[in-house]
Amino acid sequence: MNTMTVQARAAASELWDVWRYASHVERTAYVIAAVLLTSGLAHAGILLATGASWEGPVSLRKAATFGLSFGLTLLTVTWAGSYVRMAPALRTGLLSVFSAACVLETFLVSMQAWRGVPSHFNFETPFDTTVAMTLAGGGAVLIVTILAFTAAALRAQAALSPGMRFALRYGFVTLLGALVVGALMIADGVTQVRSGDPEGAYLTAGGLKPLHAVTMHAVLVLPGIAWLLRFTGWTESRRLRIVQIAAAAYTVAIAIVAGSVIG
Repeated sequence: MNTMTVQARAAASELWDVWRYASHVERTAYVIAAVLLTSGLAHAGILLATGASWEGPVSLRKAATFGLSFGLTLLTVTWAGSYVRMAPALRTGLLSVFSAACVLETFLVSMQAWRGVPSHFNFETPFDTTVAMTLAGGGAVLIVTILAFTAAALRAQAALSPGMRFALRYGFVTLLGALVVGALMIADGVTQVRSGDPEGAYLTAGGLKPLHAVTMHAVLVLPGIAWLLRFTGWTESRRLRIVQIAAAAYTVAIAIVAGSVIG
């Protein structure tokens, strides 16, 4: 049996252990993440099968992207967060609230898409206003929970390898930045709608989407690289350098996207 096969089997075994040794709240979060991902894929399939438009604030594309994005984010935060040392009760509370917020955001966006009305910046009726404000409130909850995970990751994590510790800190800080960008999108959009420019609101939010997207998933990419490097047999210092190089490359990518958005 060659070395690569042994490493692949070791990685697969550890992935199974992630589920086998997960707490109840972590398993629940993984299941919810799978449901959200399935919802996103189903909506994407409907769009492809029907030839419906992928553009505009009432497209089922929003249901697809929110399902996929929140499913992947919940999966990632649950997995990455399992490496961060914190009190079990705090972890349970944070993951429970984060999972509920992910479900709420995805459900409301999907519901509005099926109703054929915008989910964000929509104050046409009392019901639509309630939905829009609930989405904004859900975003605030997401920021608070990720802020707590980030604060925990920035504290001493002696049990972690230097590469994983660095990757988690970079990933959670970047994810927090992504959520702040999302909050700015909503705040700016609401201001423009209130001033009588709904089209400007959707254009502004759409312009910031690339930056929001690229910063969302560093918390998967960097810890994922650090995790895979554990199976190489390389020294800790070499693995840390590779993770740092990956972080630098990711930062350059963020800067390029930010420059294109600002420009």
